[in-house]
Amino acid sequence: MDFKGLTLVSSRILLLLLLLFVFACSTPSWFPFKKGSPFKAKAKDLMDKEMVIIDKEEYVKVNNPRGPEGGNQPKYLYIPVNEYRAKKETFTTPSYRKEEPRKETSSTQSSPLPGPGDQVTVSASKPTLSGLKKKVIITHFDDRTPSTEETFGDWIAEKLIKEVDRRSQRVLFVDYQMVKEFLGSRGVPLSDLEKPIVLQLLNEVFGIQALLFGHLAGPYTFVTKGDKDQEETASAIIKIEMKLMDTLTGRTLKHLEASNPVLAAKMKGSFSEEKARVKAIDVTLANLIGPLSRELDSLDWFCRIAKIEGEEVYLNAGKLTGIKEGDVMEVVRPAKPGESAEVKGKIRISTCFGIDASMGNLIQGKRPEVDDILRLAKREGF
Repeated sequence: MDFKGLTLVSSRILLLLLLLFVFACSTPSWFPFKKGSPFKAKAKDLMDKEMVIIDKEEYVKVNNPRGPEGGNQPKYLYIPVNEYRAKKETFTTPSYRKEEPRKETSSTQSSPLPGPGDQVTVSASKPTLSGLKKKVIITHFDDRTPSTEETFGDWIAEKLIKEVDRRSQRVLFVDYQMVKEFLGSRGVPLSDLEKPIVLQLLNEVFGIQALLFGHLAGPYTFVTKGDKDQEETASAIIKIEMKLMDTLTGRTLKHLEASNPVLAAKMKGSFSEEKARVKAIDVTLANLIGPLSRELDSLDWFCRIAKIEGEEVYLNAGKLTGIKEGDVMEVVRPAKPGESAEVKGKIRISTCFGIDASMGNLIQGKRPEVDDILRLAKREGF
């Protein structure tokens, strides 16, 4: 072969290699083998939006444009990402901000639920140097109040959330109204909340670790009418029962109950009945908040794998939960009855994005699966 022929063959080989390199770096849309689409929640237009992964599909939580009409209209909607992007101007996503402290009053009426401008999913807790925040939901208490004109369940649930949030730095409260609307969209009645399959659904979708159910008996009021020169005297008594349930296993973690001494809620003068009821509730809650806070703090933290894209593992927890870039998580296969949990490997968190999501990569062990859970193994700086 002469020199010109050798040069021609070399040029063709070089051209072929160049074409292969171009195809490897940028696969055209018509090419039959394509890489999986990137996780949409990482896109810039979704970085500050609340994302929920349901059955491995991504949804954006938005305010329902027809919500103000009332009736049976839900307050929030879950819109597929592609539909949200196509009709973005139609929807407004709920904003996150620190909840403003509200003034306590002696009114016995239920406090209003958070509006669209309020923080509606989790209340921002005080930052912690170590320890991750567990997501908990307090259902609105079953109110057995004898009077049909007054209800105390919602008001007591709100007071309980505020007091636990003030004491604990390791709890994030998930908005009950949002969960109700989600379950309603799935056709799940609230009467099924205690069923293990529903508890697991809330754990998988929202990362909720524990549910608190409450029941009230009372407040019962006793009034003593005074003479003309004497003030009216009123006393009240209430009993509050609470049950804390683990969403991962469906078992009951703790039963708590308390009632107030009648004399501790004895009030005189104008509006003595209302004051006595509020006092009875305050005294009873004071006996429950400490044990409940300790029980919640003692729960082991974990989160769920929401999605896996190639080598990237996406978590349903992030900055709001307290996760930091560089954290190392153990991948654990949940134990079946009669078996022990299997530690499959470890991933390192590479980035946090959105409101409360993060991403990591496997650094040791077996490839994780969507049903696996993650626990903190190592934190840089500790």
